[in-house]
Amino acid sequence: MNKLQAMEVFVQVVDAGGFTRAAENMQLPKATVSNLIQSLETALAVKLLHRTTRQISVTADGAAYYERCLRILADVREAEESLSRTKLSPSGRLRVDAPSALARDMLIPALPDFFARYPDITLELGCSDRPVDLIEEGVDCAVRGGALGDSTLIARRIGALNFTTCAAPSYLARYGVPQHPRDLTRHVCVNYFSAKTGKVYDWDFSRDGERIQLPLPALVALNDSNAYIAAGLAGLGVVQMSTFALDDYLADGRMVQILSDWTTDPIPIHVVYPQNRHLSAKVRVFVEWVADLFANHPGMQVVTPAPATIEAAA
Repeated sequence: MNKLQAMEVFVQVVDAGGFTRAAENMQLPKATVSNLIQSLETALAVKLLHRTTRQISVTADGAAYYERCLRILADVREAEESLSRTKLSPSGRLRVDAPSALARDMLIPALPDFFARYPDITLELGCSDRPVDLIEEGVDCAVRGGALGDSTLIARRIGALNFTTCAAPSYLARYGVPQHPRDLTRHVCVNYFSAKTGKVYDWDFSRDGERIQLPLPALVALNDSNAYIAAGLAGLGVVQMSTFALDDYLADGRMVQILSDWTTDPIPIHVVYPQNRHLSAKVRVFVEWVADLFANHPGMQVVTPAPATIEAAA
């Protein structure tokens, strides 16, 4: 038995809450994962996990061993990466998750620069507005928009999104141009709802100290930013979307800005990763690269305090 591999498998099983998910995350057969855990328990002469047909749970001995494994594996990775850093070539598979519009318009166009710097990293980029569970789904880090809550992650704020209210020329020709946010109650809007909770978000507007927040009527509500933009382009209603995602459509006239003297609340952007993981070289360089990318993007309000542990959505 490879003791270090067995430790890594044990940590993955605990984090993922089961053998099947751990095997998928590590790209190992489920039988291999199960056999390694059994061999580990035999070698230690203790029971690490309680197993039932529905779930697993960690024993008291297993919880203590889990914490020791995290420290040991972190020390091993640090020793390895202290050598790899001298070669300036982080390597391996990196799994990242990002909102679809951010991935399409900011991350993916800049990836040639990332791979030019780090040619030995292979990237798996999940693109959706669904908040993933980093540990359960084996994701190394994620770029997230909006308030963070629920479970503890390490988060670094890398910017904030500005929003623009607009509509397609075909829509405005049919319904007219609203002059005040409250005029939108007599219009048709395209709403956005949370992929996690299903909650439809209110719209907000601010001007000269006045702030208005209200729900608005809609024929359609969506939970994906690419689909949301497509609905606006199709003339289905007024949309309120991140400015960077609308720039090209506003420039070529496919969308027209309205209520330009009103602003909306900016949305903070963070890059997050699990706090019980040693920050590997490949994650470290990606975090620094994406922070630099956002810092130099004209559509961002940038705030970059030191990394901190906060309550962040899994």
